[in-house]
Amino acid sequence: MSLNSLVSSLNEYSLQLTMIFTAIIVALVLKKLINSYIKRNINLRPENRTSLVFLNHSLSFLLFLFLGIFVIYNIPYLKALSVSLFAGAGILVVIIGLASQQAFSNIVSGIFIVIFKPFRVGDRIEVSTEQRGVVEDITLRHTVIRNFENKRIIVPNSLISSQIIVNLNIGDDKICRFVDFGISFDSDVEKAISIMKEECENHPLSIDNRTEEQKAAGDPKVTVRLINFGDSSVNLRAFVWAADPPTAFKLGSELNISIKKRFDNEGIEIPFPYRTLVFKNQGNNNSPNVTVPPIK
Repeated sequence: MSLNSLVSSLNEYSLQLTMIFTAIIVALVLKKLINSYIKRNINLRPENRTSLVFLNHSLSFLLFLFLGIFVIYNIPYLKALSVSLFAGAGILVVIIGLASQQAFSNIVSGIFIVIFKPFRVGDRIEVSTEQRGVVEDITLRHTVIRNFENKRIIVPNSLISSQIIVNLNIGDDKICRFVDFGISFDSDVEKAISIMKEECENHPLSIDNRTEEQKAAGDPKVTVRLINFGDSSVNLRAFVWAADPPTAFKLGSELNISIKKRFDNEGIEIPFPYRTLVFKNQGNNNSPNVTVPPIK
C-alpha cells in the first residue's frame, strides 16, 4: 500500500470517527435537553406526568435507535454486515418477528396505558397478582411499582394491562376503613357498639362522609354493625371514613389500640378459642374417665 493510499484511508477513518463521536455528543446533548424539557413540564403540568414520562422514554428510544443506525451506516464493516443480513431478509424477518412479538406487545400496551390512563405515575394501585404499591414509572416495556417495603416490582405492560387493577386515586380519595372486633358471647353487645362508635367518631383522622340529607335524618357519623357470629365470638364492624388510603391505614391502627384499651377497662372480653380435652384410660376399664376443664 502506497503512502498516499494509507494517508487517504486514515483521513477517511478519521472523518468517520469524527462524525460518529459528533453524533454521540449530539445525541447526549439532545437527551439532556429532552430530560430538562420533560421535567420542567412535569412541574408545570403535574396532571400530565404519566404522558410526559412515557414520552421521555419514547423519544430516548428513538434517539438512540437513529444513533445506532447512523453508526452502522458510517462503519464500513458494520454496513457490509448489515447488508449481508438483509440479503437473507426472509429468514431474518421471521426470527425478528418471533423474538420481538412480546416486546411489541409491551410497547402497544404501554401506549394504551398512557392513552386510556387506568393508572398514572404516582397512583396507588392493587394488581390482581396481589401486588400493591405506588406507580413509579411507565416505560416502553414495563411498569415500575414501589411497594410499601420500598421494593420495586417490575410488571410487563402486556401483563398489567390484562389484569384487574384497583386504583385508589381515581375519583374520590376518601376511603371507608373497616374496623373489626370480636367480643365474647356473654359480653354486652350494646356497650361494645357504643364504645367502638365513640372511639371512631372522636378520632381526629375520622371524617364525616354523611350527606346533608343523612345529617338531617340523624344518621350517625360512624356506623357499627354486628356482622356475624364466629365459633367463639360476636363479630362487630365499624365503618369509618378517612381522607385517603395512607390516613385510613394509620386511623385503623390507632383505633385498634384505643378500642382494645376501652374494652379492657370496661370489661368487654375479646375471646380466643376454648377447647375441652377428655382423656380416656383404656387400660383399666374400672378407672373413671378424666375430664380436663375448659382451657384457653
